[in-house]
Amino acid sequence: MVEEQLDEKSASSRRKSAFKPALLSDIPIGLEERRSVGLHEVDRVLGGGFVKGSVVLLGGDPGIGKSTLTLQIAEKMASGNGKALYISGEESSIQVRLRAQRLKIAGDGIVFLPETEMESILEQAETMMPAFLIIDSIQTVYKSSMNSSPGSVGQVRECCSDIMKFAKDRGIPTIIIGHVTKFGAIAGPKTLEHIVDTVLYFEGEKDQQYRILRASKNRFGSTNEIGVFEMTADGLVEVENPTSIFVTDSQASGSVIVSIMEGTRPLLLEVQALTNPTYFNYPQRVATGIDYKRLTMLLAVLERRVGINVFGLDCFLNVVGGIKVFETAIDLGIIVAVASAVRNKPVAKGTVIIGEVGLGGEVRSVWGIENRLREADKLGLQTAIIPAKSPSPQGIKLNVIRVAEARQAVEQLMNS
Repeated sequence: MVEEQLDEKSASSRRKSAFKPALLSDIPIGLEERRSVGLHEVDRVLGGGFVKGSVVLLGGDPGIGKSTLTLQIAEKMASGNGKALYISGEESSIQVRLRAQRLKIAGDGIVFLPETEMESILEQAETMMPAFLIIDSIQTVYKSSMNSSPGSVGQVRECCSDIMKFAKDRGIPTIIIGHVTKFGAIAGPKTLEHIVDTVLYFEGEKDQQYRILRASKNRFGSTNEIGVFEMTADGLVEVENPTSIFVTDSQASGSVIVSIMEGTRPLLLEVQALTNPTYFNYPQRVATGIDYKRLTMLLAVLERRVGINVFGLDCFLNVVGGIKVFETAIDLGIIVAVASAVRNKPVAKGTVIIGEVGLGGEVRSVWGIENRLREADKLGLQTAIIPAKSPSPQGIKLNVIRVAEARQAVEQLMNS
């Protein structure tokens, strides 16, 4: 527990509200003014671009590429929209200049300021009135009127509130970079995420080249969209067709193709399963990319409802590409993948498997089935296993096989 005190002068200088109450029906409706970033994947996640005066909180693991992404966004926003003000409390001007040189960014429209005092930052921003503002990072900024150290709960909350007020009053789109804890959440009070308009997470493994930009909160758009990037020597490059990197032509047993929906975008992923006789008292269950508890539940369904014994086997499951899946539409694919690994028999090439599986072994319908099948048809797949009660798709060449139970899907694919 840390005591935080605010001086009386600062507390008494709160301004009176300039707003008056109004009937909700009398408030004029207009389309929010958006500024396209110029990076299609970022625009997709934001819902079409930055809204005037919006504040975006960007979090991610150290070294994942947050500063690289924001520098590329600053270059796009500065071209044709005015100056972009880049505030950094962690890096020197030489470090940022070297990164810009590596990314082939001239930086003509980007003004850099290495500053950590909140009052000085707002004074410089007020004088310059940039078209775009970046704070890197919120944990390094402090208010001199507070006695606590930078990064403390009070400092982070108050500094974020001041930035939010400044951005709203002047209509300046703003990105605030935030550190994350070891559990992957943005460091600081949870109210930090409530203050801002949008919360973005930049995900991926540092030893892999692909990164995923995901929104966990968005007041101006959907939170289901994702943006996919590839980290290269020249910076982050957009991946317009993510399915091409997540699906291979593997013919090994235990490898299946599944379909997920990320907002309005259908993605095909490859799920791999491997089983092996256990050498321990209890078999191992290792899941990468999906919830561990979901895997154990599906293994119980596989053994009880389908009749394939996995009790004495170590089971390993991996979603290729490092992507994390929270959708239940891959349940049937996981069951088929494990069954294929146990029987050491590969699934027929060009087959996509879609469906949620209940505890009774029944295959349940999932939403967006037509979009999923169109994506599979566009990529040249030949067969689709879907729930029995799914609507009939129109205008596709896929051989659609409907199944009501997980046992039917396993028998259909293992005996074909």
